[in-house]
Amino acid sequence: MPRIFDIIEWADPNPKELVHRVPERGSGDFRIGSQLIVRETQAAVFYRDGKALDTFGAGRHTITTGNIPLLTGIIGLAFKGETPFKAEVYFVNTGDFLDQKWGTQTPIALRDSEIGRVRLVARGTYSMHILDPQTFVTRIVAGRGYYGTRDISNYLRSIIILKLTDLLGETMQKRSIFDLAALIEEISAGTRAKVREDFEALGIGLKALYVEAISPTEKTAEAIDEASAIGAIGDMKSYVQKKAADAMAAAASQPGGGTAGTLAGAGVGMGAGVGMGAAMAQTIASSMQPQAQGGAATIACPKCGTANAATAKFCNDCGAQLKGSVVCPKCGTENAPGAKFCSNCGQSLG
Repeated sequence: MPRIFDIIEWADPNPKELVHRVPERGSGDFRIGSQLIVRETQAAVFYRDGKALDTFGAGRHTITTGNIPLLTGIIGLAFKGETPFKAEVYFVNTGDFLDQKWGTQTPIALRDSEIGRVRLVARGTYSMHILDPQTFVTRIVAGRGYYGTRDISNYLRSIIILKLTDLLGETMQKRSIFDLAALIEEISAGTRAKVREDFEALGIGLKALYVEAISPTEKTAEAIDEASAIGAIGDMKSYVQKKAADAMAAAASQPGGGTAGTLAGAGVGMGAGVGMGAAMAQTIASSMQPQAQGGAATIACPKCGTANAATAKFCNDCGAQLKGSVVCPKCGTENAPGAKFCSNCGQSLG
């Protein structure tokens, strides 16, 4: 038999719970004259057939066709207010929800003005409260079917990430990842302004929002560290030699490293490491602008990575030809002889 509710209340509210439905499933049978008890920091929204009937604030309320005018058309005057009517009640927690966490689940891919493309992760906190319980129930709970706090929080987090991504895309057009630390407050304020309008459309008031950190992914950080190491050493050839020396030292430190066989094996690995290092050096050198050495412009050898004077025609280390550069048809950048892609914009050089 259907249950008829004479007292409607959320008796044991959880301070972390945003909304509570009575009954939990289906529609409830509410008798005209039933008592509705709404506690402080609560609001009760009656809902039926996809339409909000009325919203009640804190206090004790007697359900009549007078305080819910839409009930007149539902039950009819012939029943004299005695018959139950089917509806559901959503109790909404109108208190403040502080220190709500948000963060990116997947990295944000962006263009960087200095190092090309980067992948970033971000995290932060926000505080909010239910500003309009009826709008909140209509747009979020009944409209989307999100009853659990986790589902609602995930939906709100998706809005924050969307607005942050849009703002970072605008910011990174003229700036680099290295500028973000000095822009955290501005990014927080911009994201807060973008999010507030969307939250208010859902009946939610945004009290505060902060971006605590924006950082590169592990792979992006490794690429930045490699580029920094090259700059600290001075040139690509020295960098490759240092990597080779480190590899030999590591091989020699292994058990049996002093034997001829082990050293021979290490030598094979060393040769492979040097080859890989040279290839990496060539790739990185082709993607970076010529560096000044001793105050003079230089050009990197496409074969061994050695820095040569900008006026040199042949490499002073391996003798490879330096002139005859390939001009990018898209951006006009001069690239090393034999380059397949532009080091500035990535355009295929055919």
